[in-house]
Amino acid sequence: MKLGLVCAATCAGILMLADGATAADVYTPVTPEPQQIVTEAGWTFSVAPYFWAAGLSGEVGQFGLPPVDIDASFSNIFDHLDFAAMAITEARYGRYSIFGDIMYSKISGSAGTPRGILASSATVSSETFAGLIGAGYALIDTEAARLEVVGGARVWSVDNDISFSGGVLDGVSVSDGATWVDAMAGLRGNYAITPKVYLTGWGLVGGGEADLDWDVAGAIGYRFNDKISAVAGYRALGVDYSNDGFVFDVVQQGPILGMVVRF
Repeated sequence: MKLGLVCAATCAGILMLADGATAADVYTPVTPEPQQIVTEAGWTFSVAPYFWAAGLSGEVGQFGLPPVDIDASFSNIFDHLDFAAMAITEARYGRYSIFGDIMYSKISGSAGTPRGILASSATVSSETFAGLIGAGYALIDTEAARLEVVGGARVWSVDNDISFSGGVLDGVSVSDGATWVDAMAGLRGNYAITPKVYLTGWGLVGGGEADLDWDVAGAIGYRFNDKISAVAGYRALGVDYSNDGFVFDVVQQGPILGMVVRF
């Protein structure tokens, strides 16, 4: 059974240059910076909303039923997106950083089934929450570049509803969900090409209750002035989780586009 739909989640990849032209002043890859607060103790804080338009491919299954194949590009995102919210925060002190990344999306879609015997069509509604919290230490922290080794944990919570129409399963609806935690580790960094242009990216991989959990991204940013930056890039995130008949084995990928305002 194959169902086309699109997942929207969002991603941190929107960065902003602070005052000055060095890469050390560019905030880390998971921290867009619409607002920064600097304390006398040397801590810096940032918080930001962000948006990531992503396609979804893979398998979703529940109650031991045959998994539904999902394959849709990010170009159809607004046809299936019901709601999305996302935000990132970071605190930094010298070479040390603490960060959080929260993504929530609700999507839905429907399509006909291949043979139409068990059902002529199926409708899927999915709510996904993913929250990452971690800490980092800068191995390289120079005027040109910053490279951090990071570690943390990602919490997933997924709820799926599948409804069938026509055929033997006409009128049948099933719901299932799961919550799990995975340990994550990797690198993130940025590099100032010029006082206005910078590169940023990250790579994280891990697992735990999921067999595999990974997240990679790359982006280029441009600072118009001290208050406004723009960023464009690409992110891919995948997770392979299955337990007691519940299957969530998907890859989300798509472009990162954003405008960041600093107050």
